[in-house]
This record gives sequence, C-alpha cells and structure tokens, in this order.
Amino acid sequence: MSSILNCTGHAQKIPDIVDSDGAWLTAKSGKRYLDLESGVWCTPLGHKNQSINAAITAQISSITHVGFCYSNDVVEKAGEAVLSITEMTGGRCVFLCSGSEVIELARQMSKHLTQKPTTLCLHDAYFGSFSSTLSRDSGWAVFDWNECADCPQKQTCDRACPKLEAIPDGIAEFVFEPGSSSGFVRFPPKALINNIVGIVRSQGGKIIVNDVTTGMGRTGKWFGYHHYQIEPDFVAIGKGLGNGYPVSALAINHETADQLQSGTFKYMQSHQNDPLGAAVALEVIGQIRKENLIDRAANLGGTFLKELQSLGKNNNITDVRGRGMMFAIDFAHKETGDRIYEQLLEKGYIVCNRGGSFRIDPPLVIEEADFLAFVSVFKQLLTEVD
Repeated sequence: MSSILNCTGHAQKIPDIVDSDGAWLTAKSGKRYLDLESGVWCTPLGHKNQSINAAITAQISSITHVGFCYSNDVVEKAGEAVLSITEMTGGRCVFLCSGSEVIELARQMSKHLTQKPTTLCLHDAYFGSFSSTLSRDSGWAVFDWNECADCPQKQTCDRACPKLEAIPDGIAEFVFEPGSSSGFVRFPPKALINNIVGIVRSQGGKIIVNDVTTGMGRTGKWFGYHHYQIEPDFVAIGKGLGNGYPVSALAINHETADQLQSGTFKYMQSHQNDPLGAAVALEVIGQIRKENLIDRAANLGGTFLKELQSLGKNNNITDVRGRGMMFAIDFAHKETGDRIYEQLLEKGYIVCNRGGSFRIDPPLVIEEADFLAFVSVFKQLLTEVD
C-alpha cells in the first residue's frame, strides 16, 4: 500500500525508477525507458545532468535559502541571465518554485497596476494548478480561436472581425500560452495574437506570456512568444528552467518593473529568490548556450517532425504537428492511441497520452538515433493496427 496520494489523473506505470542518464530512465528490474516526455516536460538537458548536479552541490555547500533582508550574488547573476534571454534588459526578475506561482504573481501585479477586473485568455490555454486560474466562471473573458485556425484570412486577420470586436472593455491582462494549448500543441495564428495584443494595449492592459512549457528552447527559440514578435510585460518561466529542480521565474519589462518598484505592491513567499534555485537556473541557461541547444532544437526538431509526419495521415492518424522539440500526434480513435501507448511503454518508450493524442517533448539533448528508433517502432505498431 502506497503512502503517496496519486491525484494527478494519470496511472503510475513504472513505480520503481532507480537511475537515469540523459533521455533514459532505468527501472529496478534493469529495463531502460526512453523518456520522450522529459519528465513533466522539465528536463531539456536530460536526466542526471552532471553540470547541473555540480552547480547544486556547489551552492548547497555555501547557502541554499535566504530571508527577505539578505541575499547572495548568484540570485542577481541568475536574474540578469533571465532578463537577457527574455530580451528584457533593464527589467526585473522574481524567482519562485513553480510555473503556477509565477503566473499567479503576474496576474496579481497586473491587476494591481491596471485596476481592471478581467483576464483575457484563449479558450484552450492552461495556466497552472491554482483554483484562481482553473476556474474561469467570473473575472475572465475567454476567446475561442477554433474558427480562426481555419480562417482564410488568418495570415492577415482583419481587426474589424466580429470575434475581435467582441472582446470586452476592462481587460487587465491578456495571458497568452504560445503553443502548448493545455498539452495539445496548437499554435494560434500570429496575426490573430498581434491583433489581440493591440486591443488589450489600447485598453491599457498588460500582456503576460505563459512560457512555462514552451520556453527554454523547447520550440526552437528561447521562448515560444519569440515566434510571435510581441513584447510582453511579463514572461512566466518554469519547468525547463530548473531541469527537474523546482524553480521558476517571472521576468518583468523595465517599464512595468519601474511602476511596481515605485508603488505599493508587495509579495512575500518563503522560497522567493532562493540562491539554490537561482544557481540551478543560471547553470541551465549557461548549458543551453554552451551546447547551442536552441539551434539544435530548431534543426533536429525539424528532422524529427518530418520523420513523425512520415507516419502519414491514414485511418489511424489524423494530424501530426510540431515546433522545435514539441510534437503532437492525433489519432482517429482514442482506443487506437491507448493501445499503441501501452505497446510503446512495453517496448521501452514513454510518451504522453492525452486521450486520442500523443504529446512528445524529448530532452533537447536526445540522441538522433534514439528518436529515429522510436519512430521505427511506432511505424511497426501502426502497421499491426492496420
């Protein structure tokens, strides 16, 4: 009997992982699994990364946690690194522990500054595990972009479109998730997002980007919003920032940071700006730069997408899409996906089964041969279904 409450909604398939290395996990039995989810999409540098382990060991040996009235210089260095990769030089940064926390903090800051009541979001966006973002019964305006995905004018997007004109007044912030779509890997049209941003700006609202899943090179750029050429007020970063260690960051542009610094806003949390998390974040950023993983995700990700698309649209698969090292495969029938998921797991491949869709987010350091071997096994399983 387990002492751990499993309330994730996901069955625990492998309860005894005892070791890891890069993209690979090892169970107690000795069986190895290729982790094509990167944990919960959190390990762009792979499991048991020696550089990250060394950074953790070094920081633990000096100081791990600070109070509100003292700090350590690694926090400042990590903040500068985050502001550099978000292109927010001159702004400010706050380190917390999870993506949910920094998204909630950004909304609190935005509402404090704008004094407006409503958060605007896309209908399929996910913003974390807090009830304040899960429940959208009041204080939210939800924009359904399903029709926009197939609109013949999506490349230009007419600002006079009735859907855009229906966006209400009183928007405090537009919270934009640039490509995850609650795990289904959908990418809203660029022109649509730019129009929404313009409308919110015209109302005096703020722009918050949730790049928790799509950041840290996952899409072939440092952040998912870089594909949209927008300039947000806040960027929420998590998951890959810690490569498995629980650290997140909120990057704030200089204008918004100046407003907050000169005002009355206050926020205090026990593990705010802890040196240990900052040291990990700094090392992750450094390793992504050193190993040139942004370009690797873009280039090798393009190769992987072509391989997955070679599976073809047929009676079993209806769509294959991706960007960088983020992919999704839709099945015509949920039962087919469920069956292949179990077969892949038996053969040593871990993917995310989203009920009729697979989501694949391998570590950015995955070996090309390992991924191609997975595709080969996948193809064979599809032929057996046929």
